[in-house]
Formats: sequence, C-alpha cells, structure tokens
Amino acid sequence: MTFLRAYVAPLLIVLTFVVAMVAVSARIFLPSDMIAPAPIEESAPAANSTAAPQETAQAPGNPRSGILG
Repeated sequence: MTFLRAYVAPLLIVLTFVVAMVAVSARIFLPSDMIAPAPIEESAPAANSTAAPQETAQAPGNPRSGILG
C-alpha cells in the first residue's frame, strides 16, 4: 500500500497533467482556422446554398434568445 501511495499515485497525477498539457499545447500546431472556437451560429448548408436559411428555435434560458437573460 505504501508503494502505491509513494510511487503510483503521484505518477498517475503527473501523467494526467502531462496529457492535459499536451492536448492544450497541440492547438499551436493546428491550422489558423481551427484554432478559433467553434462558431455558435449555424451556417447555411453547402448543397442548398440558393435557399434562405431557416430560422431555428432557441432553447429556453439561452442567453442569446433574450428570455431570462
């Protein structure tokens, strides 16, 4: 039990933080258009580009909907 507390647990904690740091740092190597956060608004479908985009219902409590927020 002492071996687990002294060696295995700290190793798992360090490995978890290393994996998280690598995942966050990988954004440096992505193309510039993938670095930005995902867009909130839906874009028009490419196949139906001549038709006007349809209105979508906002979820209640969504800050962008103007209800509650």
